[in-house]
Amino acid sequence: MPNPSESPSDLVANSMQDVDQLIRNRLASDVVLINQVSGYIIGSGGKRLRPRLVLLAAGACGHSFADADDNVILLAAIVEFIHTATLLHDDVVDASELRRGNDTANSVWGNEAAVLVGDFLYSRAFEMMVDVNNMSIMGILASTTNRIAEGEVMQLLNVREPDLTEEQYIHVIEAKTACLFRAAGELGAICAGQTQYQQSLADYGMHLGTAFQITDDVLDYQSQSDEMGKNVGDDLAEGKTTLPLIYAMQQAGDANREVIATAIREANLDSLPQVLSIVSETKAIEQSIERANVAVKQAVQSLGGLPESAYKDALISIAEYAVSRTS
Repeated sequence: MPNPSESPSDLVANSMQDVDQLIRNRLASDVVLINQVSGYIIGSGGKRLRPRLVLLAAGACGHSFADADDNVILLAAIVEFIHTATLLHDDVVDASELRRGNDTANSVWGNEAAVLVGDFLYSRAFEMMVDVNNMSIMGILASTTNRIAEGEVMQLLNVREPDLTEEQYIHVIEAKTACLFRAAGELGAICAGQTQYQQSLADYGMHLGTAFQITDDVLDYQSQSDEMGKNVGDDLAEGKTTLPLIYAMQQAGDANREVIATAIREANLDSLPQVLSIVSETKAIEQSIERANVAVKQAVQSLGGLPESAYKDALISIAEYAVSRTS
């Protein structure tokens, strides 16, 4: 059993090295541009949080990680491929030029290359799923990928829509972000052969993913580009109505509410200083953080039935990290 004092990263450090090596191996293609673009986005940083969750969830269910050909390593890599594909497509849809402090792939190679390499990563992920040879796992990953696509379309339909409700916002982020966290938890339980914990870890992942995305949206109105890897107000520039703006409009007077609504409808940053001031005055950031904290508490509660272990402690630590991070 690992030392409980070890960090979440230390607990699965060797397995994450195996995941990274597998990612590099399975990225390989005879097409040079695919190698360039996929290698660039995979190697440009990131927390590898989703594949790490697969490993920690499996560990929390008693998995030993003894087998070098372990399906848990393969599934962790698959989850990262799916996530990376969504990033490539998202950046094209959002016309983003900066991610994790680096130029986006679409700004370097163009939209066409980014979309097509994203397609390659999706198809490679499904190719790898066949190697797992488990219909339950394939069903989870297939439905998750479909749900992510639905979430992205829902978000697109909500662009420049200032009247988005909190319920609608949560529905979107559960689909486009949280459902992959949910899948990561489920896959860990299945790999460990402990399906009695599958629902608990699915719930944990869904709540964690919700907290993670809310925090991302809060940071868009707080962090500097060198911390967050993107510019303050990028979501507003894309016409996205995120939770801080929803709460700000609920608390603001008519005039200030219209300032925010106009900024969302016009999708520009001309009034960003005024919007930031309104967000601050209405305590919308604090309210959003509290909503994220509610999701964290729900995530931790979902783990209540799992046996005590360093891996369970690590999952709890990650949930707490989701709302305390600055990037």
